[in-house]
Amino acid sequence: MKKFFSTEGILQESGLTLIRLIVGLFLVYHGWEVFDATKMNEYAAWDNFKQDFSPTFMVYLGKGSELVAGLLLTTGLLTRLSCLLIIGTMLYITFFVGHGKFWYEDQHPFLFVLLAMVFFFTGPGKWSLDALLTGNRLKS
Repeated sequence: MKKFFSTEGILQESGLTLIRLIVGLFLVYHGWEVFDATKMNEYAAWDNFKQDFSPTFMVYLGKGSELVAGLLLTTGLLTRLSCLLIIGTMLYITFFVGHGKFWYEDQHPFLFVLLAMVFFFTGPGKWSLDALLTGNRLKS
């Protein structure tokens, strides 16, 4: 109980890895819609995309970004780059596709922004391909 109520972290490496995996898989799940032409056409028909130069391109770009960034985040490969992709995509969804009301209506995409910021600043951790490829996994 003493450790539970202390100000020190508990299982930080494992906890952050678990959260990174879950967030990455959520993004893969959402991005997987890129393979559903019917769903993508529905999105392209939204009023929010009609003003774009190519609604279909923008929808595929967004869903493709979710899929690629999700795969990279899940594996912990190019983590900071994937976080920037997530942040950009989700800010676009929050403020241009949504209404920018991130405190209420558009919380879901904005929470992805915040979680991506966490991994941008903390890095992927030792249980990642980034750590494996750079040899940092052995040092931890």
